[in-house]
Amino acid sequence: MTISELWSTHPDDVSALDSRRLRERFVVSDLFRTGEVRFAYTHDDRLLIAGISPAGEELAVTAPDALRASHLLERREAALVGLSGEVAVLSSAGEFVVGPHDVLYLPRGTTGIRLGGRGEVYLVSAPAHGSTTAALARRDEVEAVRLGSAEGANDRTIRKYVHADGIRSDQLVLGITTLEPGSVWNTMPAHTHSRRTEIYLYDGLGDAPLVHLMGRPDDTRHLILRNRDAVVSPPWSIHSGSATAAYSFIWAMAGENVDYSDVEAVDVGGLR
Repeated sequence: MTISELWSTHPDDVSALDSRRLRERFVVSDLFRTGEVRFAYTHDDRLLIAGISPAGEELAVTAPDALRASHLLERREAALVGLSGEVAVLSSAGEFVVGPHDVLYLPRGTTGIRLGGRGEVYLVSAPAHGSTTAALARRDEVEAVRLGSAEGANDRTIRKYVHADGIRSDQLVLGITTLEPGSVWNTMPAHTHSRRTEIYLYDGLGDAPLVHLMGRPDDTRHLILRNRDAVVSPPWSIHSGSATAAYSFIWAMAGENVDYSDVEAVDVGGLR
């Protein structure tokens, strides 16, 4: 088990960072390795992510030392997103099988988390002060909203899994956006949400590169990302991107509230 740590950054600092340092502060690469559990922890809203890749043998998902906890969800909740294969998830909350773009929510207090089978699962965890109920949401059964257009190169479907009207959580919000063939832009027009941190994990890019925009609306920076890269968006930062082919991205938020629509829209003409 490994863990990398990302520290919070003041927006004024970002203007002075080069590409290498931006990646060090905000990007997590190499999260998935066969037969391993690999964590990354950001101090922005104390979000924790992990890549879990069982390869026929059971993997125990225990708390990294940085959490100072007896077990992973002692004071946290988590959502596990299937990326490939079919993965069995066993815990005190029951036994579930997670397929591609299925999402399993585990509440605070869940113990004994183990994953078996063959595939890849992406885990997102946030601090929790209350407990709800474990739930599995299948890709084809959740609320799906079609937005954008082919003409705007942003024809996409947003599936909301963990939110106020879906799987109930303490503060975690999570969904998956999938672009249609020929569309490449996500989250444009851009926005910020000053009371929540968000993390994107890009999936389905293949070998295609993606340009991710971040920073203050009037002082943006860009990052060149690859498949299965995760990028942290602090509350003050926009988060938007475009690739050379269609893809999906998993978005997860934590912070002061779980209101999905609580955002500050950014005028495209004001981006700099």
